[in-house]
Amino acid sequence: MAYTTIPKSSAYFEPEIYTGNGSSKTISTLNFQSDFTWIKNRATTDMHSLFDAVRGATKRISTNIITAQATETQDLTAFNTNGFTVGTSGAVNTNNVNYASWNWKANGQGSSNTDGSINTTYTSASATSGFSISTYTGTGANATFGHGLGVAPKFIMIKRLDNGANWRCYHASIGANYNLVIATDGFQTTPTVWNNTAPTSTTVNLGSYNEVNGSGASQLAYCFADVQGFSKFGSYIGNGNVDGTFIYTGFKPAFVITKNYADSGGASNNGGNWRIFDNQRLGYNVNNATLYPNLSNSEADETSLDLLSNGFKMRGTTGDLNQNGMKYVYMAFASEPLVSTNGNAATAR
Repeated sequence: MAYTTIPKSSAYFEPEIYTGNGSSKTISTLNFQSDFTWIKNRATTDMHSLFDAVRGATKRISTNIITAQATETQDLTAFNTNGFTVGTSGAVNTNNVNYASWNWKANGQGSSNTDGSINTTYTSASATSGFSISTYTGTGANATFGHGLGVAPKFIMIKRLDNGANWRCYHASIGANYNLVIATDGFQTTPTVWNNTAPTSTTVNLGSYNEVNGSGASQLAYCFADVQGFSKFGSYIGNGNVDGTFIYTGFKPAFVITKNYADSGGASNNGGNWRIFDNQRLGYNVNNATLYPNLSNSEADETSLDLLSNGFKMRGTTGDLNQNGMKYVYMAFASEPLVSTNGNAATAR
């Protein structure tokens, strides 16, 4: 059995929950300086708030509202050596309210990448953990930009920063002829998003589509690759049964996002939510808590997804997760590998 190159997953990714104090608050329990932090109020209908070290603290974007990047001086105010600091904004720090955060390490602010026809403004890349952050200026014509991972990414999220644009997502399981938006929509056929060309080990291919490559537009890309024992991006088909589909990841998941994208006939499905689960908001057995990247909704109980030592399994029949014949994509990150470099095996909770 091949071992992972990342025996300690928390060196590169950690979910972290905290309770707000209504004043400046520092979360200092991470094992690294976060380069990408995603925060959601668990109790009320606040927006998802995303920040990264490439754009700088206070620069907020969201997954559930279609707006341009905003400068918010009381949201995330600093990235620190072992966490981050938030201000008084209700979206990140209301007194006595519970929050979830998901945090990834890249490589600080990074530097320009010249591998593609577009030189990125900055690319912050960790080839070890398969994650990079890039900013670039669109050309309005077919182009490429360098992602810095050394292997082809399996999942890409791109957001135009200067106007109210949708996120456009690439997932290797559905291919470069299609894209996903962070909404209830299924897959979309828009050839000018990825120029019908999959990413390579050095570059991401772009068409002329305004939301990923608008002429003169400021663009942001998060790129993710599979790393054995640490991250995996794949697909599954629901069976509509409480003894549901099992998805093998090769690690004990700390974080899972799912999205149903096509119905049993292969047509684009419209009506399913994106779902987030993590190992910090667990209930009893499969009574896990879920949040919705495409919605401002507060946290909800969910009994349909079970996090295991080597993957995750569906335990219910909800259409968002396990409808019979429905097709789903997922992204998952580890809390620990199934087998580490010292031969120790992960255990289920």
